[in-house]
Amino acid sequence: MSYDTLLGMIGDYGYAALFFALWLGIVGMPIPDEVIVMTGGAATASGLLHEVPAFLLTYLGVISGLSLGYFLGRIMGDKVIEKWKRKKKMEKYLSTSEKLVEKYGHFALVVSYFFPVVRHVTPYIVGINKMSFRKYALLSYSTGLVWTLIFFAAGRMAGDHVEEVGLLIHSYGLKLLWVPVAAAGIWIIYKMTRSKNSNLDAGNGS
Repeated sequence: MSYDTLLGMIGDYGYAALFFALWLGIVGMPIPDEVIVMTGGAATASGLLHEVPAFLLTYLGVISGLSLGYFLGRIMGDKVIEKWKRKKKMEKYLSTSEKLVEKYGHFALVVSYFFPVVRHVTPYIVGINKMSFRKYALLSYSTGLVWTLIFFAAGRMAGDHVEEVGLLIHSYGLKLLWVPVAAAGIWIIYKMTRSKNSNLDAGNGS
């Protein structure tokens, strides 16, 4: 699935396309989460979608997909992990996730958000380890809100270059985290400056 295909889906199904594309990420959608979230931001910048509902549906898609992994981990236990261990493609992500949990404990949920694919594996691990849902939700949902905001804002800035930027970030993970962070910072400053100028113009007009 390409950026253009996803835009086509958004044109056909609206906000629901963002939610289900992210929710199905848990079973391996062919387009990275980063690109989907940034596409949502780009769609609002172009006027295709409204900012608030697009962001909310995108955020709900992110946390719903990861929560599904948490519940599957609690219900199915080691069966999923044993299946992954037989797949070379998943083995490295599983290893990274296990190392994060071993090193950071519950806070591995926070760190894992910035590692592609690992963010989907870690909820399984903590689910298998019987982390309480309350603790899971507190850590995962709050981090998910920040993560979604960063990439959504970056998508608004990237415009037609969403796919290239998103895939680059997906490939390099934390090494390129400064890209969406910087973009989000620029966007926030731009919005604040524009709002301040609007208030000044309104004051001068009166």
